[in-house]
Amino acid sequence: MKLYTGVTVAAVAVLLGWTGYTIFAASGDDPFAECRGGAVGGGDIGGPFTLVDQSGATVTDKEVLSKPALIYFGYTFCPDVCPLDNARNAEAVDLLAAKGLEVTPVFITIDPARDTPEVMDEYAEAMHPGMIALTGTEDQVKAASRAYKTIYRKQDSADEYYLVDHSTFTYLMLPKFGFADFFGREVAAAEMADRVGCFLKAT
Repeated sequence: MKLYTGVTVAAVAVLLGWTGYTIFAASGDDPFAECRGGAVGGGDIGGPFTLVDQSGATVTDKEVLSKPALIYFGYTFCPDVCPLDNARNAEAVDLLAAKGLEVTPVFITIDPARDTPEVMDEYAEAMHPGMIALTGTEDQVKAASRAYKTIYRKQDSADEYYLVDHSTFTYLMLPKFGFADFFGREVAAAEMADRVGCFLKAT
């Protein structure tokens, strides 16, 4: 089972390429220049959100992002991309922990109809003991997605086994600073850990 059709892949790739260019192109001094993987961060990414965590508690961005975090938008029924990306993020978090650096893996669903707090709890438990898994109402999820400039679209389906096309960036968020950098799917866990570690040591 494939996540994207060829046409959708092309459309998403073009949109993400343009989005990446427009939001990460910035001017001025960059205190984290040596930490970046070629792109310039500090774009208009992130913002207030209110969601529901895997315990069923309502939480805000201030509570979730009180520590450095790696944020990824996806869904639990995703057949291949999301589990691979979340596993990569979890591995990077463990590599950082081995160096004494604490980072929280955060997973925000873009499929709240199926991803209840109970479902998100099982998923987070399988992925990483420190993962914060967030769901909410359709409006709450849309608001969070807009804040992080992500895109998603439910594919047409006659049953509940639908797939959802979505962007696949992981965002590094730092307390007080906010959005710091993003990571594409091609970035391995070790490289992600090295770059994140650079940011943390520079703060």
